Amino acid sequence: MSKTIKSISIKMKNLGETLRELRKNKQLPLRTVAAYLDIDPAIMSRIERGQRNANREQVIKLAGYFNVDENGLLVAWLSDKVVYEVLDEDIALQALRVAEEHIKYLKTKKQ
Repeated sequence: MSKTIKSISIKMKNLGETLRELRKNKQLPLRTVAAYLDIDPAIMSRIERGQRNANREQVIKLAGYFNVDENGLLVAWLSDKVVYEVLDEDIALQALRVAEEHIKYLKTKKQ
């Protein structure tokens, strides 16, 4: 499977689900992936279950380890951070639309 196809398949999954799927597809035990990241297997398990957040460096490292699109995994990681921050807000979608416009504005202002 190409990196492009893999990046498309992770769009609606959270990072943990994606990592678990990648690990299982390679038939790797949790402890092997945890050892690669130099973390306790219990922490890796919590990341896969969405109970703990990976950091940016871990996500980049995992993209290389699983040979998948780095940006695809980073998008899943960042979207998880955003979703869990605004999930309980009634006006979350409205706030996200405003944030999107704000990001576009700030990026054009930088150029």
